[in-house]
Amino acid sequence: MFHVPNIELTRLQAKAAGLPHIIRQSSGIKDEEVKDLEAVIRQLDIDGIISGAIASEYQRSHIESVADKLGLRSINPLWHKDPILILKEMIKRGFNIIFTGVFALGFDENWLGRQLDESSLKDLITLNKKYGVNLSGEGGEYETLVLDAPFFKNIIKIIESEKIWQKDTGYLDVKRAELIAKCENL
Repeated sequence: MFHVPNIELTRLQAKAAGLPHIIRQSSGIKDEEVKDLEAVIRQLDIDGIISGAIASEYQRSHIESVADKLGLRSINPLWHKDPILILKEMIKRGFNIIFTGVFALGFDENWLGRQLDESSLKDLITLNKKYGVNLSGEGGEYETLVLDAPFFKNIIKIIESEKIWQKDTGYLDVKRAELIAKCENL
């Protein structure tokens, strides 16, 4: 349910977006992670939970059940939207997103660190047609990392990383990253 590769970089993402960063260790065990999420949210003074679920019924229903249990509003703005349109919109709006994990047939080591752009989107569509890869990665086919977004005050710059490739899957291990001002060159 939760993103794994480079999860520690959410600290930089929160700082770049000017948001508080709240951490709760989770076992990652199915359904236990939902209890962990509930425990964290119970401590917050919020009115709702926004989820980025597009097609994952597991994510949407579990987050919605936590919201219902705590009397919060559950907001799912991307639910059942066309993944191609979502990805095109992120590209158009200037999101800098890279692939940090690939775990499905058709992907290779070259995807690690690759930017989401028109070319990679075209290749994702090909992988979808050939192998059934979920275009939004919600089947666990791939993971991404947002390095910049229109609402970020700073950009995340990767200083050091290593591609870890194991037979036919892999991930980009970001060893060191820092925030830089948007006006600085990458």
